[in-house]
Amino acid sequence: MMSRTVVIAGASGFIGGYFKQRFIAEGWQVRTVGRDASADAQWHDDGAITKVLDGAELLVNLAGRSVNCRYDEKHRREILDSRVLTTRALGRAVAACAEPPRTWINSSTGTIYRHAEDHPQSEVSGELGSGFSVDVARAWEDELAAAVVPATRKVPLRIAIVLGAGGVMSPLRNLARLGLGGHMGPGTQKFSWIHVEDLFRAVVFIHADPGVTGPVNAASPYPVDNRELMALVRRSMGVPFGIPTPAWLLEAGAVLIRTQTELVLKSRWVEPRKLLDAGFTFEYPSLAGALNQIANPTRSLT
Repeated sequence: MMSRTVVIAGASGFIGGYFKQRFIAEGWQVRTVGRDASADAQWHDDGAITKVLDGAELLVNLAGRSVNCRYDEKHRREILDSRVLTTRALGRAVAACAEPPRTWINSSTGTIYRHAEDHPQSEVSGELGSGFSVDVARAWEDELAAAVVPATRKVPLRIAIVLGAGGVMSPLRNLARLGLGGHMGPGTQKFSWIHVEDLFRAVVFIHADPGVTGPVNAASPYPVDNRELMALVRRSMGVPFGIPTPAWLLEAGAVLIRTQTELVLKSRWVEPRKLLDAGFTFEYPSLAGALNQIANPTRSLT
């Protein structure tokens, strides 16, 4: 049997590296598009991207500069361009394929929804927010929608905060290690998350089920509030206590470590309605289980 081919765009990051390993383990042939020399095609070369995509059955685009930085003018431009221009380049390349991918799953973000502490935001009833992060998410999804690729199903994947060995867990665990792992700000803000293994499984699931159309929320059905999040981080590391951080101190600290307090203070309450309705089951539905796996990675992933 001919091996199935997936193209991962933006494979050099924490999620991309994980996806690459998992697809290979599942017997897929993996091709990559990216900035680094090891990628099969570079972003500036439309012809090479088309060649890599031609005959592949699945395209997963994870490209995008980290948002873990201060939102000055230069970084805002980089954050926007790294999402919109890469999606545009992929649109041109897919359109030029003789045998285009059947499915194109393009990253988006659960941050597209408003700050919500009252009720969860599903794909159908969720309300979009406002501000820079939301503008980026809208522009990203608009660019995907604008791609004229009639033979390819396009799915924007609104991804919650992804947990795994790396990513957002490192700073949270460092804070806990320093005794600063208490709740942040009011502690009532919701934290929507997904284990990187479930994100991988959701991508494969969506590709296999043509009935699932975008946008799709990728988040565990059991979000927690920030107070519970930090308690679980401390417990998974065996740290008995953590000093809470008031919002004003976070503002000062965020300037020092060059990041945005939005990353921890915005209440993200993302409901994976479409995945649940389609029959997707989560390997790591509870945060305690996800954090235990990350803290003890020898526990094998399926």
